[in-house]
Amino acid sequence: MIHVTIYQNSRKECIGFQTEGHAEYSEEGQDIVCAAASVLIINTMNAIELYAGDECSVVTDEVDGMIAYHLSKRLSKEAELLLKTMILGLKDMADDENYAEYIDLTFEEV
Repeated sequence: MIHVTIYQNSRKECIGFQTEGHAEYSEEGQDIVCAAASVLIINTMNAIELYAGDECSVVTDEVDGMIAYHLSKRLSKEAELLLKTMILGLKDMADDENYAEYIDLTFEEV
């Protein structure tokens, strides 16, 4: 299962996230749940870097399926929108009866 923790500040703004695990929906290279989650997450990080320019820290471990992504300063409007879009996609996956057992989404105030 993919576990995604969304880190929020006291205003409920996403200021980072961490992913861990593998979906195990299908065999490696054929796993549509893993592919969908990966596209949402990696595209969001790339888009923030390219279009918003917000400073961040990223730590990854491909073997464990771990990505730790934390924004360094106050969010730009662009980064906030991109993160909300990522969360929307992940929430839709986690709420879908076909995929709910393969992805878990939680929110944590930090």
